[in-house]
Amino acid sequence: MKIKLTICLLAFLNFYDAQENITYQKPSAEILKLADYERPPSVLMNSKKDWVVFTYRPTYKTLEDLSQNEMKLGGLRINPVTNISSSMTYSNNLKIRKINDKSEIQVKNLPSNPKIAYVSFSPDEKKLAFTNTTNKGVELWIVDMETASAKKITSDNLNANLGMPYVWYNDSQSFLIRTLPPNRSALIDAAKDLPTGPIVSTADGKVSQNRTYQDLLKNPQDEKNFETLTASEIYNVDLTGNLKKLKDQDMYAGLSFSPDGNYLMATTIKKPFSYIVPLNRFPSTTVVYDMKGNAVKTVNEVPLNEIMPKGFSSVRTGKRDMAWRSDAPATLTYAEALDGGDQSKTADFRDEVFTWEAPFTAAPKSFFKTKQRYDDVVWTNDHYAIVSEGWYDTRNTKSYLIDTNNGESKVFDDRNYQDVYSDPGNFNTTKNQYGRYVIDMKGGKAYLIGDGFTKDGQHPFIDEMDVKSLKKKRLYTSNVKNGKEEIIDILNASKGEILTTQQSPSLYPNYFKKNIKSNKAEAVTNFANPFESIKDVYKEVITYKRNDGVTLTGTLYLPANYDRKTKKEKLPLLIWAYPTEYKDKNTAGQNTQNPNDFTFPYYGSFVYWTTKGYAVLDDAAFPIIGEGKTEPNDTFIPQLVANAEAAIDAVDHLGYIDRKKVAVGGHSYGAFMTANLLTHSNLFACGIARSGAYNRTLTPFGFQSEQRNYWDVPEIYNKMSPFMNADKMKTPLLLIHGDADNNPGTFTLQTERYFQALKNLGAPVKMVLLPKEAHGYQAKENILHLLWEQDQFLEKCLKK
Repeated sequence: MKIKLTICLLAFLNFYDAQENITYQKPSAEILKLADYERPPSVLMNSKKDWVVFTYRPTYKTLEDLSQNEMKLGGLRINPVTNISSSMTYSNNLKIRKINDKSEIQVKNLPSNPKIAYVSFSPDEKKLAFTNTTNKGVELWIVDMETASAKKITSDNLNANLGMPYVWYNDSQSFLIRTLPPNRSALIDAAKDLPTGPIVSTADGKVSQNRTYQDLLKNPQDEKNFETLTASEIYNVDLTGNLKKLKDQDMYAGLSFSPDGNYLMATTIKKPFSYIVPLNRFPSTTVVYDMKGNAVKTVNEVPLNEIMPKGFSSVRTGKRDMAWRSDAPATLTYAEALDGGDQSKTADFRDEVFTWEAPFTAAPKSFFKTKQRYDDVVWTNDHYAIVSEGWYDTRNTKSYLIDTNNGESKVFDDRNYQDVYSDPGNFNTTKNQYGRYVIDMKGGKAYLIGDGFTKDGQHPFIDEMDVKSLKKKRLYTSNVKNGKEEIIDILNASKGEILTTQQSPSLYPNYFKKNIKSNKAEAVTNFANPFESIKDVYKEVITYKRNDGVTLTGTLYLPANYDRKTKKEKLPLLIWAYPTEYKDKNTAGQNTQNPNDFTFPYYGSFVYWTTKGYAVLDDAAFPIIGEGKTEPNDTFIPQLVANAEAAIDAVDHLGYIDRKKVAVGGHSYGAFMTANLLTHSNLFACGIARSGAYNRTLTPFGFQSEQRNYWDVPEIYNKMSPFMNADKMKTPLLLIHGDADNNPGTFTLQTERYFQALKNLGAPVKMVLLPKEAHGYQAKENILHLLWEQDQFLEKCLKK
């Protein structure tokens, strides 16, 4: 065994010594055929489900797309030339049709070389708005649905640096838009601008718990550039392009009309900025205006929020989650913490929910108090509301049905939110007289659409709930044979008409109109399977147990031509996984995998390698459980190894694999998992870790689902860190990372430093940094090369 391992390591090292300074490569023909495919269009429907919009985009971005101008400020990544997010994914074509027609209509008069984003229907749903990004900026366009003709409304001077740059007026004849100030200051080139002094930050002695954010402001030049790029003026523009200024220059972060259209709520970012938290924790002021732009009331002022109590159920003090009540003409709702926002404090009630009616001359009214942390409120088209609360430490969620006429409340959902088997589903919604989505209640009945996960498989359902008694009646349970049905919407409850998607491992998901009374279905779309070469791959959801009795699952794929009867050939096995934390064993053992899901290979899994003669266990369950007062990470390593051993044992027991030829891989926290498995077990021949974090002292105030900081439990942070145990890692490892990772905690530096430690300690390791890529990869050149690297690595370690 030692001789074989030594030969493998020598071959590994010699193989990679020969690959220094290589150019972009493409994977083998079998993988390239699957990776280089034409993406089917995405589907957008209006609320009545009588119009269908098809948006088309390239399968991948290019390196040129990722090489545009970019500034990283306050948590934003924006193109300072075009004034829109530099990570925006654009569509390049639009087609439409009425849902009962058979063929799509090409939208006419689209911009040349379109870069389409922020698509939305008008309130009357007769028009479609979208932005187009030119080489100079962002324009606003509309499409007339009846004529399928597009028209430009504004020049390319919209400011989309803080998101969607337009809002429809209720009349569907005009917009509120954010535009660039005509006298905007020139941006500062920090590399050329000489500093006028040092960068100084001060702590005032207050305890706080801040994560390791990326793309933060770093100096006064960044502050000035942030202010320049986020500043805009507010205009009204009609469908002919006529402009009328409404508000002067400011940093407008949020704009929303009241349901009746008589008020505008605007939130603006204020100073001082911060170098340790992103812009959503900068100071802000929220003002409600009338339609002439006159201030009616300052409804909220939020100070700089750099100090946060520990814990995922802790929040800031003051008004939060402020929004228009969707079932009233002009009433705001918001919540305020009653415990100072600190989950460690004892309190009978954690939050209080208020309503505040325009023009805000009367004081806000208390609407409801929550015993746990307020989550949200959803209104109905009758005199009811649903308020939800939750608590992270117990994973509890609780929902109340509240009669808004008398304030009476009833609990109708109280469970562990990770308990998918007891999930009651989501209420079906409809648009009310204000054009806002509300829960559809008619005759004292409401309807719930559920995913339908059970111990016997997935069976989506529709329940009718009596509002007064809370009793439910099952109207429909999906039992599609050899396929999966997902319920999208209830079109007509009395007639039994619903909108669904249907799919199978070899049938691409398509939309259907279905009558649940007659069980007849009519296709709405007819997208072909772009992955025909793997349509005959064997697929099965396997269930097995961990050494402590916890039930685990994974989706097993075998090559199409593999003889499952004789099992003469023992295949190499690839396991792809991502750890998840739970508070009890029962929920950890629940199955959310469906063997009838369409098999959609993509760079984020190993499914491609079924075409190369590998067995693949995809989405293998890796629960990390901490029951009662024990936290999941207290026993992270032994649970991780137990999950891996159970997965290998399960597939080996089926007789398909050579257990000496098993590889493991994962992305982000899955990469962290992979490095730990190679460090603390001898189960694997090699591993692939992508965009992970390996040194937990670099994320000292919590990571993933860990709320405790490093100084609370230093032994756990150190034991869980592959970097701290790099001297134990001797198994071939392929490290991959985007060199522009923007995810909190997974700095590219994490991979660079881990690689240096492993290399200097003599471990067989290779590092690949993908140019211009963030936490998820997008450029075609990088993705194809990534697949080539993985293919070469796996062939060398598991086959040669």
